[in-house]
Amino acid sequence: MEDSYSVKVKNLTKKFGNFTAVDHIDFEVKKGEIFGFLGANGAGKTTTIRMLCGLLKPSGGSGIVAGYDINNETENIKKKIGYMSQKFSLYNDLTVEENIEFFGGMYGLPAKEVKQKKEWIIDLANLQGMRKRITQDLAGGWKQRLALGTALIHDPDIVFLDEPTAGVDPVSRRDFWEIINNFSDQGITIFVTTHYLDEAEYCNTIKLMDKGKIIAGGSPEDLKTENIEANMYQIETDNLNKAKNILASMDEIINVAILGINLNIMTNQGMEKIENIIKKNFNKNDIKLLGIKTIEPTLEDVFVHLID
Repeated sequence: MEDSYSVKVKNLTKKFGNFTAVDHIDFEVKKGEIFGFLGANGAGKTTTIRMLCGLLKPSGGSGIVAGYDINNETENIKKKIGYMSQKFSLYNDLTVEENIEFFGGMYGLPAKEVKQKKEWIIDLANLQGMRKRITQDLAGGWKQRLALGTALIHDPDIVFLDEPTAGVDPVSRRDFWEIINNFSDQGITIFVTTHYLDEAEYCNTIKLMDKGKIIAGGSPEDLKTENIEANMYQIETDNLNKAKNILASMDEIINVAILGINLNIMTNQGMEKIENIIKKNFNKNDIKLLGIKTIEPTLEDVFVHLID
């Protein structure tokens, strides 16, 4: 029976001297799914990806990627995967065409196939008319799609995307995720790291990482329902920062965060009771409660709650 998983990891660990960057983590990635690895910078996401891609040797544990062992079959793994880093993995002093030709040659593709892939990538990246442009002169969104195309040039089974939307404008980020969903529908496994928690809603499965450990996992909805049992409310007030400080000092409030021009709070109290308590505390401090409404938790709420 064919294995239905693209990645299997058990007790994977990476130490740099006395520092443990990745601390005995376990997870599995199903074939064809979009798997999100979330966490703040320094959580261990990139180190994990580098081990899975055969670029770093683990200090302990085991892992299978595309059917090959990350400890002793790294060359086979490299042939089956695509990799795109947050720096877009491109050569800025080469033209668009030269970058595509370089990566095609690096993966050993015949000239005829490179020519076909070149047209496909230029269409994917919407770079018609810019074939001869130096890559460093491209806008972020174009660079991003070009880098994705070069990562897919050899038809890999799995694509590792390490912070692929860092420094890219919101429209380009949205367009990029539409492309990623299309590739997932074609059966390509997508393994993506990001610290943009709103992007995680696009993933089928998510693992939250903090200080080298996996602290939670599941679908976006499961993470929200299983980790947030308290009530969430949005507060509108006439003095945002002062109100935040007051709410943070109240025993009834589990968590408070500024979101735009409002405050999101987490509490075990019902709407009527917490509204009365907040009004009382605000009145003492010359703050007006302009509105309160129930809201659904976000993945950011989950992450903040788990690491707080």
